[in-house]
Amino acid sequence: MIVRFKKRARAGCPLLPRLCRSRALRRKHNPGLLLQPSLRVRSCSGFDCNRTQHTSWKGSAQRGYPGIHCLSVGRAEVETPETDHTKGGLVIFTANSHPSSRELGKRIAERLGVELGKVQVYQEANRETRVQIQESVRGKDVFVIQTVSKDVNTTIMEMLIMVYACRTSCARSITGVLPYFPYSKQCKMRKRGSIVSKLIASMMCKAGLTHLITMDLHQKEIQGFFNIPVDNLRASPFLLQYIQEEIPDYRNAVIVAKSPASAKRAQSFAERLRLGIAVIHGEAQDAESDQVDGRHSPPTVKTTGAIHPSMEIPLLIPKEKPPITVVGDVGGRIAIIVDDIIDDVDSFVAAAETLKERGAYKIFVMATHGILSCDAPRFIEESAIDEVVVTNTIPHELQKLQCPKIKTVDISMILSEAIRRIHNGESMSYLFRNIGVDD
Repeated sequence: MIVRFKKRARAGCPLLPRLCRSRALRRKHNPGLLLQPSLRVRSCSGFDCNRTQHTSWKGSAQRGYPGIHCLSVGRAEVETPETDHTKGGLVIFTANSHPSSRELGKRIAERLGVELGKVQVYQEANRETRVQIQESVRGKDVFVIQTVSKDVNTTIMEMLIMVYACRTSCARSITGVLPYFPYSKQCKMRKRGSIVSKLIASMMCKAGLTHLITMDLHQKEIQGFFNIPVDNLRASPFLLQYIQEEIPDYRNAVIVAKSPASAKRAQSFAERLRLGIAVIHGEAQDAESDQVDGRHSPPTVKTTGAIHPSMEIPLLIPKEKPPITVVGDVGGRIAIIVDDIIDDVDSFVAAAETLKERGAYKIFVMATHGILSCDAPRFIEESAIDEVVVTNTIPHELQKLQCPKIKTVDISMILSEAIRRIHNGESMSYLFRNIGVDD
């Protein structure tokens, strides 16, 4: 720090003689205080020489220091350049659970005008996952994109380790972009099982995730398992656009729910397209039988010690599956079956056969997440289904090669917009326009 004066200061301040002994103080230049180039000095209040806290000086006859033109050495008086955290500092990483994960990440990065971050994710000989972040993420907003492959557990571990690696590298925020949330079907307590979705949510939060972007959760209540913000985006606008553009005679269509459980989703599609709705009732249920549990069997010996002999607990009447019926007219019309996940296609194939018997001349199946496990492509190819439309939240390139009926809708646009808004601190309400409580 170089301090310059107009003239040698008068005696009276004990600090001035020491300052004046400096060679730089004897030079005749413009008065003022010269600090670092990135700092500026304001004219400030007086300086109390009797105190050790050097806040500021100002030459003034009233203060008794007429020799000083302007001197400011105050921490509170120095202006530092402001840092804008909402612009720049964006890093996007993708894991290597599947090549499609990197492909989705590239599409998002291109829309945002950035490059993918450099990270190395691999498995060692003993199948342990190792992650190496190869660029600085200190003070940056990190977005980790991960799609779910067939090896779900490896996918989860890659995500957790990468998030924790960014956390230990001092990232400002870590947002997980998980288009399909794994274990979302295990979100309810059944018998002596567990709510695995809650476990996965707790693990992600513990690893260091600060925000989650996902799409069409199997149950919206899964958001309550997290203690961080969760944005549950919708793929229905892209599927509705596909119906309007790719099905020429969609005005003659009817939206079908393959079970009463998916009637709300079908109703949402039907109201937006101004179409009718049909519900298939009486299909085989996915829930396991209570007989295999053992709780259904009564104890061998009646124990009425704690209950009065005259009191009996009423038993719940067991369900009986009625014959399959279709509520709604599908004769001579296009049937569009909608759901959130298509995994085992047995129920979809059975629903398509039922609709064919009722007179539907063309059958489409639309879902957000196309898991399509096991022999699903072969069953679809041999069934009465004309086309299966899914999004690219889950990679299914191999299934498309096995079955040409499978079509893909790209949803990278809404994911990139969500990332941009979160990074810039903008409102997310624009992405949830016209979405009701039941959607």
